[in-house]
Amino acid sequence: MNVLKRPIITEKYAALNEVGKYAFEVEKNANKVEIKKAVEKMYGVTVDKISTMRSLGKKKTKYTKSGAVTGRTSLIKKAIVTLKEGEVIDFYSGI
Repeated sequence: MNVLKRPIITEKYAALNEVGKYAFEVEKNANKVEIKKAVEKMYGVTVDKISTMRSLGKKKTKYTKSGAVTGRTSLIKKAIVTLKEGEVIDFYSGI
């Protein structure tokens, strides 16, 4: 099982990248120790601190012939990883 699902690359988190903080979507049951080991192994960096958060899915409504169907997207867990001073993760190197 891979703990890291994908990096989160948005304008908000791109601003944090300049400070040395990177955001990842992780498995729902992953803890901070597992996330730290996975980031250090995958990117070859030293992790200083990890903050995690769970965000509820958004409400969605679909209008069909038989009426409106409402539901919710799935819950996701995010991890904000702070690296040691001077270390960088380059997400765009393979592009």
